[in-house]
Amino acid sequence: MKQLLKVFDNLENYICQFLLVFFVILLFVQIVLRNIFNGSLSWGDELATYAFVWFAYVGAVYAAKMSAHNRVTFQFKFFPRIVEKICNIISDLIWVGFNLYFVYLSYDFVFNRMNVFWKSQTMGVPMKYFYLILPLAFLVMSIRILQNMYAKHVMNRRVVDPEDAKIEEMQRTKK
Repeated sequence: MKQLLKVFDNLENYICQFLLVFFVILLFVQIVLRNIFNGSLSWGDELATYAFVWFAYVGAVYAAKMSAHNRVTFQFKFFPRIVEKICNIISDLIWVGFNLYFVYLSYDFVFNRMNVFWKSQTMGVPMKYFYLILPLAFLVMSIRILQNMYAKHVMNRRVVDPEDAKIEEMQRTKK
């Protein structure tokens, strides 16, 4: 059970790694085929493009999980700690609200408004499968934001952006 939870907790990381390797290898194969064999896979560029789009959205989910999205927080240094906490909670709830609204809009688009005959140009796969990343990514991103909020504000755990952690580590080693 613990192993399954560990896999689920790192799922975005694994998917991002797979997609990155997949589209880089696919593009490399395309380049080799074009330059050496004067041909290419007709569907290669299209699939690499869709893999890159999925990579970007899953990467955004992973960044939300790691609490690594850019934020402007310098102004909070001038206020009491409680103001920073309240503003972070409000901004995270607004972010979740936006994400959930986008889940609704993208789900409606993918499952209700998208023409069932829309297919990818070279692969012939229904476009619905490629656009499915939109509601999935924004839903999982909302879950990860709420998990971080729970960890920070209920469990009182410190959730640190990996870049901030690296900066702190570099400052400690300087001294």
